[in-house]
Amino acid sequence: SGNYYNQGEIRKKELEQSCCVLGIPASDVTVIDHRDLPDDPAVEWDTQLLATLVLKHIEAKNIDLVVTFDAGGVSGHANHVSLYSAVRYNVCRLPWVPPWAAAGSSWCCWCRVLVLESVNLCRKYISFLDVLISCLLPSDALFILTEEETEQAKRAMRCHRSQLLWFRQLYLLFSRYLVVNSLRLL
Repeated sequence: SGNYYNQGEIRKKELEQSCCVLGIPASDVTVIDHRDLPDDPAVEWDTQLLATLVLKHIEAKNIDLVVTFDAGGVSGHANHVSLYSAVRYNVCRLPWVPPWAAAGSSWCCWCRVLVLESVNLCRKYISFLDVLISCLLPSDALFILTEEETEQAKRAMRCHRSQLLWFRQLYLLFSRYLVVNSLRLL
């Protein structure tokens, strides 16, 4: 729930506001508040527990595409890395079923996973200049935001007031992730 600094309730509200800016209704926002999944950048979450919770959510919401962090977690945050590990665990432990097979036999037959590429510190903070680099490197999906979409993403980020420390202000100004995102299929 984002309760690392005992701000869980505040951060839940900020998440809903941010999603609203992005056009995601509050009814589509699910916050998992589990005692064994503390918001702590130094704590790796239990892969099986998290994988089970993620899979239940995917099935309950009939989700057909998951976008998550890669093994680097973009910032190295242990919780982000744990989320990648849990999604990967689900993908690897279930047999792939072709789309024409019987529905309900495995989430892998109808749910695809894209992982967001973690880039080095230099690329992370060169903003739109990384578009040129990203276009030259291989990826399964490349999203280049328009100026309007970038401003919308910044407005959504600003909703997270409790987290806007000085370095996140720099992120808003210089991060390539607000302009370009390269992803690969898991």
